[in-house]
Formats: sequence, C-alpha cells, structure tokens
Amino acid sequence: MPRARRHTVPASPSPLTRRTRRAGLAAVAAACTLAVAACSTGAPAAAPSPAPSDAPATYTPVTLDNCGTEVTFDAPPQRVVTIKSSTTETLLALGLADVLVGTAFADGPVPERWAADVADVPVLSDKVPGQEALLEAEPDLVYAGWESNLSTDGAGERSTLADLGIATYVSPSACKAPGYQPDPLSFDDVLDEIREVGDVFGVPDAAEQVVAEQQATLDAIEPVDGGTAVWWSSGTDTPYVGAGIGAPQMLLAAAGLSNVFADVHDTWTSVGWEQVVAADPDVLVLVDSAWNSAQKKMDFLATHPAASQLTAVREQRYVVVPFAATEAGVRNAQAAADVADAVRALDAGTPAPDATTED
Repeated sequence: MPRARRHTVPASPSPLTRRTRRAGLAAVAAACTLAVAACSTGAPAAAPSPAPSDAPATYTPVTLDNCGTEVTFDAPPQRVVTIKSSTTETLLALGLADVLVGTAFADGPVPERWAADVADVPVLSDKVPGQEALLEAEPDLVYAGWESNLSTDGAGERSTLADLGIATYVSPSACKAPGYQPDPLSFDDVLDEIREVGDVFGVPDAAEQVVAEQQATLDAIEPVDGGTAVWWSSGTDTPYVGAGIGAPQMLLAAAGLSNVFADVHDTWTSVGWEQVVAADPDVLVLVDSAWNSAQKKMDFLATHPAASQLTAVREQRYVVVPFAATEAGVRNAQAAADVADAVRALDAGTPAPDATTED
C-alpha cells in the first residue's frame, strides 16, 4: 500500500458556512470539555474542505490517503493550526505564514529568517493543544507532526475533527502503520511531503523551489570519511537514541557517519549506557531542546561513572543538533551538512560550529 495517494476528484457540495460551522464548533467544544471521549466517532472519515467556490481557478482538488485516513481538499486551507516545529516551518518555507491561526508544541524557536512571520501567530500550547483550545482557533486544517498529536487526549481524533469540518494532515514521515511508515526514511520522502503540501495549498511552484533548494544543499554535502556516532535525543537513566529507519539515521548517513544503532529496526530506541560504552563511538550527536538542552547532556556525561569514560566525552567530540532539525522537514538537508562540517572541525582540532540556530 502506498504511503500517500493523490488524485483529482470532482468538486463536492459546499460544506457548512463559516457562521453555521462556528456555532457547531462552539457547541461541540463545550460538550468536549465535559467528556472528550464521548466526542470520538468510529472509523476515520474524509474531512470536508473549504467550499469549492473559494478555490482559485487554477486549483486542482486533491485527495490523499494520509496515514490511512482519506482527506479531500477542494480548495486551499485558509485557517491552519500546526502542531510541532517541523510542520510550522514547512508552511513558512512555502510562504504560507498568512494561513496560520495557531501553532503548538514548538521544539524551539523558528529560524531567524521566519521569526517576523510568526511573531503575531497565537501559540495555543507549549505541548499538544487540547481540543477546546484548538476549536477556539476555528481552523479548517490541523497539520500535525505526529499521529499521536491527533488523539482523544490531544487535539482530537481525526474522525471527530472531520465531523466538525476540520481536515487533518499528518506528516507522512510520522505514519506508523505498515505500508505507510517510511522504511527507512529518505530525503525523497521529505521532499515528497513538501511537494504534497504544496499541492494541498495550491502552491506547487513554491514547493518545487523549496525542493530545489533542499536538493542543492544535499548535493553540496561533503561526507566525512567514516567514523561512528550515537545520536542521543533524551533520557538519562535510559538514553533514547536514533535507530535505523528514522531521521537520525538519514542525517548520519548523509553526513558520512556510521550509526552505532543502525541495526535496530525503528526510528528511535531506548538502550543502556553499557551498550553505548561498549560501542565507544567517535562522535556523540546531542539533540538540543528547550526541555533537555545539549549543555545538560554534556554536564550529565561528565559526571556519569561509565559514560564519562567514553572517548567522545573525554575529548569533547560533541555535535549539537537542534530538536526541530531531527524530525523530517525543511531543516534536514542543512542539518546533515552541519553535522558533516562539525565532525570535520572536530577532526581538525577546532571547535565544532554551533548548529543550534539557523539563519
């Protein structure tokens, strides 16, 4: 089964008007506040899209099989809530800041070049927004970085939101079901998502420009000459590391590094420090986030009885990557280039470049 199927469809009847839908959302929001679980319906349903009359004359309706949920767009979404930095930044890269009516679960600040674009966009939550907060933003689309963002305990089940006239789209790289999960994730998958989002919003030319820029960055990478690495995302008692089929593996391979845990068939995995110590990697890639900074990781490694004996710890062979670049999105190509450059700097005995911010 393909991860995403796109085909044109005839224009469907107009969904609820803005006034009618607003009244419906308010009523359901109140009900969901009392009993969110009761708002869930059965199997996922195709979500209504903006009325065809709102579509530009050149817009081609799009139907997607997105992580197993069929979603149809008869016109470009006009009011979007993004969950996770990767989804927000994809829209910003496509020049779609104006459609954002809310963001949530940011993994860090957006790159400086987009900071002004989102300065006035409401932040609905530091984590996954609740359904009530989501409905108050009156979105016509929720673009989520993880499937788990769209659950009864989170922003709402996809079928529930569809019944309210709210379409949902999950980053295809985050699909977990067999036949949908990238295995392994590749840069082709990342670039395909950019194109797919461009089609949904009716900006295919902008998408192709972003794809071309990403490809140029990838083509310019000079991989390092081997070396082993452990990609440490989070966790102290039990480190959570990059495994063999997700973004960490994709970035390490592009940079020319061998992932110590590449044989684990998962995106990320939990391991023991004894496994890391036994591998004694040449480089430790430290993920930097607001809730678990790279500096905290360094401080922990320096005092841990076993980890402090690692060659990479003794020689400070650290490469820092911002969390927002560790999930499939528009930062991946540059992140791979930055990792390669940082390792070359370490090999040359110079401080590794700071990759925690991006211009």
